[in-house]
Amino acid sequence: MKLTEEQIQQFDTEGYIFLPSCFSKEEIAVLNEAATEIYASNRKEVWRESSGIARTAFAAHTYNEAHSRLAAHPRLVNPVKQILKGNVYMHQYKINAKAAFDGDVWQWHQDFGVWHRDDGMPEPRAMNIALFLDDVTAANGPLLFLPRSHKHGVIDAGHDVETTSYPLWTLDRETVTKLSNQGGCIAPTGPAGSVIMFSSLLVHASPPNISPLPRTIVYLSLCHVDNHITQYKREEWIAHRDFSPIKPLTDNCLTNAHTHDANVAAE
Repeated sequence: MKLTEEQIQQFDTEGYIFLPSCFSKEEIAVLNEAATEIYASNRKEVWRESSGIARTAFAAHTYNEAHSRLAAHPRLVNPVKQILKGNVYMHQYKINAKAAFDGDVWQWHQDFGVWHRDDGMPEPRAMNIALFLDDVTAANGPLLFLPRSHKHGVIDAGHDVETTSYPLWTLDRETVTKLSNQGGCIAPTGPAGSVIMFSSLLVHASPPNISPLPRTIVYLSLCHVDNHITQYKREEWIAHRDFSPIKPLTDNCLTNAHTHDANVAAE
């Protein structure tokens, strides 16, 4: 998959691109089955809410076959290489769940702000991909974006280690209000299989999920290989230290396991 010039321009202007129904129901079923098994496991990489339900499964691509394939999927990796103008490595891979009724909040933050402060990533030559494993609606805790906020660079933030189980460098209400007044506040929603690609500088958050509808999203955080992290404060399974370029697999790698060992897919 290759992005159009219009899509690249939208990414530059707004800080994100939304691609509805990018993956098929069959492909999503494979990933959902794997996610269910991962959340049921007793691994240090699986973090849980105070209620005990799963919140985040880090580094699933290192211990699960289906998610290992997704981590090298050409529909995800090649557009990022196109935007970042070169080879990329996996800085972070996580499956975030917002369980029905109990999914907790993610505070307002910039991912690069976290990566720069905690991991020593030099520049924001990195970005995120979010793949919906469930239908995401206005009711079940969708991502919230502040469009064009990525144009402000790294914004001052405070280190919140108390609100949730995952510490973040978060923005205060005054800053979020100012940015929203300038560019608005949106919540991209769509069916399972949809993809959002967004800048590591884009300010975003998500509200709690008090609906009866689950909401699971896979996040790939990809970084240019020349821009790898320089500090190792966090666990390797949170901030990866393998800086080798990702070699995309073939386009049918999720539904044809034999393609997992392929070297490079067609562009």
